[in-house]
Amino acid sequence: MSEATNIRVGSAPADRFSRFELISWWDQKRLGRAKVLITGVGALGNEILKNCALLGIGNVLVADMDRVEPSNLSRSVLFRPTDDGRPKAEAACEAARVIYPDLAAYPFVGNVVHDLGWGAYFWADVVLAGLDNREARVAINQGSAFAGKAWVDGAIEVLSGVARVFDPAAGACYECTMSEVDWKILQSRRSCSLLARQDLAEGKVPTTPTTAGVIAGIQVQEAVKRLHGLPTIAGEGLAYDGLAGETYRVRYPRKPECLGHERCGRLETLDAGVADLTVGELLRRARSDLGPEAVIGLSRDVIARLVCPGCGSSEERFVSLGKVTEAEAKCPRCGQDRAPETLLTLGLDTALDGRTFQEIGVPRFDVVTARNEGRSVSYLFDGDAAAVLGGLAR
Repeated sequence: MSEATNIRVGSAPADRFSRFELISWWDQKRLGRAKVLITGVGALGNEILKNCALLGIGNVLVADMDRVEPSNLSRSVLFRPTDDGRPKAEAACEAARVIYPDLAAYPFVGNVVHDLGWGAYFWADVVLAGLDNREARVAINQGSAFAGKAWVDGAIEVLSGVARVFDPAAGACYECTMSEVDWKILQSRRSCSLLARQDLAEGKVPTTPTTAGVIAGIQVQEAVKRLHGLPTIAGEGLAYDGLAGETYRVRYPRKPECLGHERCGRLETLDAGVADLTVGELLRRARSDLGPEAVIGLSRDVIARLVCPGCGSSEERFVSLGKVTEAEAKCPRCGQDRAPETLLTLGLDTALDGRTFQEIGVPRFDVVTARNEGRSVSYLFDGDAAAVLGGLAR
């Protein structure tokens, strides 16, 4: 060990994490083994990842679809001017490894809603979210709940913010906190799922690095408590009003009718990726497991085809919602806006039996669930683990 990494406590030499280990309940080896999924690596995500590196958390998957731009440099400690145009997830992981060379950080460059398979939630011990829109939070909430994992949400605007812990086994989930207005906004967003990303204003909120540091610090602190088996603010939020210099707790009631708490029951691994199995092959296995009437449900809607209400023409697409731009949705024959027909259940007809799950738009490392007469079994495409997790899949 080099002298640069040594510190001293009294007269005894100490290692990198010795100050943490003065805390009576601290277990550095546990943090070194921990697996953390970070969704979004903007202002909040930068601070979250930086804190994970400083704390010696060993394994981190960083998911983000965006690229670094100059406006990020005033709010994101891990980015440099030379990162302009690079995927945020790649630049952030590289910088975090400079802070802590033993950190196993791997980037996932893709959309958390449409591209990130639910296998990532089963892999993680805890999820830390730094995204700024309802659709992403609902997707993270559903994936985390299904995998039985707690997730820590953060939100910031100007000098205020909130950190919230959602644990499917202990209280409210994110969907429990949503009002009718929230759902209307989300449904409006989903009804415009054919719009190109650049046409959406949501997510462009004024933020500061100081507020990001406060909220991300609380988020990671709650994750550390969770990893140590200590009580967290599950089902609650810690709100921070930076202008007034005040903090307060908010308790979220669990709604009995909320559908956001669905948890996986029986999970089977397939030893195959989405490109390796056809719909018909997995249906035969599902019907062997559950009976001849079993059908398979996807974890997210897929656009099966685009249908023009004007001329009646249709075009097969088989891609996740959000993958089709407004321009692509225009009918090439008559110019009208085409409507998407979505696919969520397989096995109701045989037309797709010969297609692989990749060919019908299921993302890598995803989970699908077969159901029949009140029984269910979920299947994980674990053959894609290395493609999504990189070296974290070991």
